[in-house]
Amino acid sequence: MTLIRFSFRFRKLLLFLFEGALIFLSVLGGVSLRMGVMESGVAVPRAALTTGVTLLCLYYADLYNPKVIKEMRELVIRLFQALGASYILLAAVYYAYPPLIVGRGAALVSAGLILCLIVTWRLFYRGLLMTPGMEEKVLIVGSGALAVDLGREIAANRNLGYRLAGFIHEGNGAAPPANVAPVLGGIAEIEEQSRRLDVSRIVVCLDERRGRLPVQALLACKTRGVEIDEGAEFYERVTGKIPIDALRPSWLIFSTGFEHSRLTRWSKRALDLAAAAAALLLALPCMILIALAVRLESPGPVLFRQERVGENGRTFVLYKFRSMRVGAEEETGPVWAGALDDRVTRVGRILRSARLDELPQLLNVLRGDMSFVGPRPERPYFVEQLTRILPYYPLRHAVRPGITGWAQVRYSYGASVEDAKEKLQYDLYYIKN
Repeated sequence: MTLIRFSFRFRKLLLFLFEGALIFLSVLGGVSLRMGVMESGVAVPRAALTTGVTLLCLYYADLYNPKVIKEMRELVIRLFQALGASYILLAAVYYAYPPLIVGRGAALVSAGLILCLIVTWRLFYRGLLMTPGMEEKVLIVGSGALAVDLGREIAANRNLGYRLAGFIHEGNGAAPPANVAPVLGGIAEIEEQSRRLDVSRIVVCLDERRGRLPVQALLACKTRGVEIDEGAEFYERVTGKIPIDALRPSWLIFSTGFEHSRLTRWSKRALDLAAAAAALLLALPCMILIALAVRLESPGPVLFRQERVGENGRTFVLYKFRSMRVGAEEETGPVWAGALDDRVTRVGRILRSARLDELPQLLNVLRGDMSFVGPRPERPYFVEQLTRILPYYPLRHAVRPGITGWAQVRYSYGASVEDAKEKLQYDLYYIKN
């Protein structure tokens, strides 16, 4: 029997507090290495300030999202971004109140220590999550597609801190595959199996709940301290996407998220304008060279203009560097561009691999058609098709489209309805959160 249950919230709190201590000690270490041990005692208030600002930036860089914990490449990139943002904020504080300045040399040493210690700690933490005392045992009630998909996610990602104890069969349809986790019985055995296996979390993934939800058994488990989760919500937390096949409209209506305050929209727009203007100035020499390369390789315009669907279904003209030969769709009509599309030119292939063909979309950001981050805008022809096929597809037009997005980070190049469905699930997660 597990003596201590390390819940999801406790694990996040442990991660947060321990990293705060590491940042604090890194600043003191940087000061003592650069300025002597005696100065480190004087630097305690400055170290506390740096710790608070850095933790805030780590939080807003989404470094306490369990999906980031499992991918070290994503961790390092976001860690660099968070450290950069924290030092910009600290520079503003130092300008307003100079006595809090740590010192350039000490700050650089501290940043190096923070980076090394946090990466090392995260590697250790990933292993710690998979030890028996730290894992949460999960019992899934249900045997449909959502239950099976969730079971596979938990089984394949042990470093998220969950261990699948098994499934409770809901009584109709096929049983979940035995190679994912054992089927432990029917609805009547929920309480018995949860006690026997000492599970700490039950996830309800019933396809049909009306008249079949085991209320008394779940209440009995709840009063014993077992966490009860709704399937789609838990799936969203574990995978970083929303399972559209298993959603009821009521879940979207009553779930938290989808909050777009006027202040948030204004601040995001201000950030987009400042970043797009700066990026255009920095990228201008590169864009001139790209334009020359496109023009020299194949006849036709340098810029490619195409109608796309943006916020609230409004269409706009999107700009890109032309990466295909002119008239690529004259014979076929609108088709998705594939990763190895034979219509792409040699220069275009290089531009696409480095995403440099997207640089002219900085103009779209300045015009207000797009944001830096958001769902990628699609062509009206495909929007019309996908709206008929995929549930909730129009919801992705609730925000400005982006040059990049959560779907682009989490999913590879897509050129089919199935790919569009997968990306939609990530887009809805981004809009919701």
